[in-house]
Amino acid sequence: MLSSYYTVKGYGEHELNIQKSRFIAYISRVNTEEEAQSFIQQIKKMHHSANHNCSAYLIGENDQIQKANDDGEPSGTAGVPILEVLKKKRLKDTVVVVTRYFGGIKLGAGGLIRAYGKSTSEGLQATGIVERKLMRIIHTTIDYTWLGKVENELRSSKYELKDIHYLDDVKVDTYVEEAETEAFMDWMTELTNGKSKMTMGDTVYLEHDI
Repeated sequence: MLSSYYTVKGYGEHELNIQKSRFIAYISRVNTEEEAQSFIQQIKKMHHSANHNCSAYLIGENDQIQKANDDGEPSGTAGVPILEVLKKKRLKDTVVVVTRYFGGIKLGAGGLIRAYGKSTSEGLQATGIVERKLMRIIHTTIDYTWLGKVENELRSSKYELKDIHYLDDVKVDTYVEEAETEAFMDWMTELTNGKSKMTMGDTVYLEHDI
């Protein structure tokens, strides 16, 4: 699993007009090629009367699945520019469809490349990009007398508090980056004068807007 990667926040859309042509970018996060193809078909069905529904997607930890489709535009002027924007922004698990309604003015190859690239960039900006970081949940069990100090120190630290469970003792769950688990445990041990007991929990991805 990757320690961190960038992807889109979720679904988004954005429209712009270039030389009387309408370019509408539709964007979504996807986990599989089937999801990407389903999204593309959904947009094509919605805009069946459009001149073109061009698309591209990047999927997988190592970008092992990547496709670009010009959908009738001159070869290399639509799908590839969309894909190149995704690569430049280092996005993963993302699909983009740019729908074009032709406005009567031909843009030429260079104009098309710029138009599809700009539509994608602005669409991504409108949708929002997040960084997903792989975190380990660490469970820390302490006596109630330590709760105030531990909670205050955690909230002002770089670590992210997940939950506090009020049981016979207090169990505090914290998100910690995988590479920092040992440092966290040393820090917590010192903070509680060795009066805490820690266990490793699951790993999960946390998202933060960028």
